[in-house]
Amino acid sequence: MVFFHALQINETVCEGCSHCMRVCPTEAIRVRDGKAHINEDRCIDCGECFIACPHKAVFVKQDDFEEIFKFPCRVALVPAVFLGQFKDDISVSRIYAILNEIGFQHVIETEISTPLYTERKNQMEREGNNKPLISSFCPAIVRLIQVKFPGLVDNIMPIKAPLDITAMFIRRKLVNEGWPEDQIGVFYVTPCAAKIAAVKSPVGEEKSSVDGVINMDSLYNRVYKKIKEQGHDYKEVKLPIAQLTSDSILTSLTNGERRLSIAEHSLSIDGIDNVIEFLEKVENDEVEGVDFLELRACDQSCPGGILTYNNRFLTCERMFNRARYVAGKERRGEMTRAKEVEEEHDYLMNNIMVEDVEPRSISLDPDFNKALEKMNKIKVLEKLLPQIDCGICGAPSCNALAEDIVCNGCKLTDCIFIQRNMESRKSMKVETSLKIMEKTWGQEKIENYIKSKFLKIKK
Repeated sequence: MVFFHALQINETVCEGCSHCMRVCPTEAIRVRDGKAHINEDRCIDCGECFIACPHKAVFVKQDDFEEIFKFPCRVALVPAVFLGQFKDDISVSRIYAILNEIGFQHVIETEISTPLYTERKNQMEREGNNKPLISSFCPAIVRLIQVKFPGLVDNIMPIKAPLDITAMFIRRKLVNEGWPEDQIGVFYVTPCAAKIAAVKSPVGEEKSSVDGVINMDSLYNRVYKKIKEQGHDYKEVKLPIAQLTSDSILTSLTNGERRLSIAEHSLSIDGIDNVIEFLEKVENDEVEGVDFLELRACDQSCPGGILTYNNRFLTCERMFNRARYVAGKERRGEMTRAKEVEEEHDYLMNNIMVEDVEPRSISLDPDFNKALEKMNKIKVLEKLLPQIDCGICGAPSCNALAEDIVCNGCKLTDCIFIQRNMESRKSMKVETSLKIMEKTWGQEKIENYIKSKFLKIKK
């Protein structure tokens, strides 16, 4: 299976500094010839490399904004976190108006389908199979489990995320209004790279209902530029009705799903390292009595996505302020547009599930006996390596190097400790050792190091 990945490395900018390699939670990155390279089978598009890179060599692919104009009917699928990027004095209606002005005829908020998503999720919680049930809301977490915790894939709830449910809803609504299916373009505004991958290579279904993805930071800049151009001359046109309920606004925050869960014992965990630490305990049967897990890869969940523009804590505060405002309207009996989704309840609920999530195949070999043989070789090599995970070999850990030796043509002499040991025993020349280092870190970097006036090493 070919996986689409939004995260890419610009080799002309990459310095091969290994910052990205060290933070990758699935050990998907290696340094070769002085440049970082991503193993596409292991990458989960979490964005940790994007954050860690000091040279801005890691970038996120997005669809060209002009792609929207290929469709006569254009829909912006906007998450609540996008509206949370703007200060409280910039109204939701003003942002909607600008999105209309720059090309979208319809603006719909992603979380409008949250009530249906929650209903189906709670049904599964009542059934109580495969505990703890794990939310499918965060695509980076789904892919993390596929790659790193394949034994837990059956615990993932095979439910479409609100993003996909809302895309289904708006397509059906527009088709019912007379638009041909192929003339409707649905574009999602994403706060992270993982959701781009989820749209381009969906898990559990062949094709997404979303036609394209626009990075949130780039769209924020477009909208904010319009706001600055308008200045104080802008005349507010209030929206007749709010789109989201107060609960739906908070769905993409940490505890957003848990607070609506009926599970007796549920937990919310954010941050990829925290999630991995907890899943290791689940995998080892060290956790008991947990019914439901809301897991998010980013700190503070979606407000902490790598494509958001503003501070995640300020974004959370603005979203809470908006939820409180809408809650006041709800208490006064004012309706929201969520009622429109409820009118399509049966259709959406009949199409809300996906196929069971499968592990992502990164086996050592398709042949079981050969895979077992390779595994034994890896265990032997691990004992020969120093297990200090220095990364000088271009792999993130000694265990990763052992696997690379068996599967990817690397050698035991790639380890700097093995090299120094062989040099001390006169079984390897310094020149040979430098050639090995050159293979990993590149000729230019090694030559610059040798020529440094602070060193007395000569060629």
